[in-house]
Amino acid sequence: MAIAEQDSKLNSNNTPTGSVTSGIRKKSVPAGLWTKCPSCESVIFNKALRDNLSVCHKCEYHFVVGAPERIAQLLDPKTFVEFNADLKTLDPLKFSGTKSYLEKLKQDRKRTGLQEACITGEGQMSGISVALGVTDSRFIMGSMGSVVGEKMTRLIEHAGEKKIPLIIVSGSGGGARMYEGALSLMQMAKTSLALARYRRSKQPYISVLTNPTMGGVMASFASLGDIMIAEPRALIGFAGPRVIEQTIRQKLPPDFQTSEFLMEHGMIDMVVSRGDLKDKLTMLFEYLR
Repeated sequence: MAIAEQDSKLNSNNTPTGSVTSGIRKKSVPAGLWTKCPSCESVIFNKALRDNLSVCHKCEYHFVVGAPERIAQLLDPKTFVEFNADLKTLDPLKFSGTKSYLEKLKQDRKRTGLQEACITGEGQMSGISVALGVTDSRFIMGSMGSVVGEKMTRLIEHAGEKKIPLIIVSGSGGGARMYEGALSLMQMAKTSLALARYRRSKQPYISVLTNPTMGGVMASFASLGDIMIAEPRALIGFAGPRVIEQTIRQKLPPDFQTSEFLMEHGMIDMVVSRGDLKDKLTMLFEYLR
């Protein structure tokens, strides 16, 4: 009875007071429907973001995308054939720390669904057969260990044997993988030598740099393209800006190591938005064939 009396009371605005408002069930918004842009702080509906290739529709900020998504964006549907998907790294140094190397590998395989930090294979791009390799920064920061180096080398050799164009999309913030020591550093020379041999095929190699491309990857195959393309505002370099500032004890320009800065200083050839990348690559291959 007390509850009924309380529910019947009205406030000065003629609306119920007391337990009526507390008894109303508010509709909750399901989690995971929206993403906040780290650049302009716009809140974007996830489906709209995916439809725009994970590029902010307001400020053109390019979100990091995984290797499978990148392949789907660049190649014609159902044409991609993956190479060497079963290659897995060992633990040559028996590395141990806060987490062992094997634990880190297991964790990232479960989180990303990838076996390693790159996917390689062959497919069609607007009807043109191309060899495509993509590194994925979600897997140990896209760092290059023995398997990444081996898969990239085999991809380059395959492109040379078939005399088809080669594209490598780099998104590697981790450089050479410290868990494998010198074996990781050797991949820089191995991939670079494979590219030197690939030049005999007279086919173009286009390197696409995305955010971030750093360290040993940038110091090897990522910087050796016949044509160098970068996505807007990508961080590209060997050591990071903070390390360089601490080393030379000088303040760097605010846009240092961005795609635009590097193009202005002649290190890359063009900056291309993600939505235009497939058409731009197709045009270049048609021109260079």
